[in-house]
Amino acid sequence: MTVTSVAGLGAVGGLLGIPLGIVAHRLVVDNVGVVDFPEHMKDMWHVTGLAAMLLAGVAIAVLGALAPARSAARMTIASVLHTE
Repeated sequence: MTVTSVAGLGAVGGLLGIPLGIVAHRLVVDNVGVVDFPEHMKDMWHVTGLAAMLLAGVAIAVLGALAPARSAARMTIASVLHTE
């Protein structure tokens, strides 16, 4: 249950973080001031790369939750609720 809830948080983080990162990238590249980047250098985001980033976010969240979930699975319910 812990891993599933964290996977959801990883997916939501990816769905929010990827568009915000794209906007931040565009703002930084457009406002460098000294360098004028051509459009082909600004349009670097592809669907496969974005999907890979989303899946990587979910995978990192799941891997980070495995150790606490395994230790909680070995404890009694009262101990888990007490440490939570």
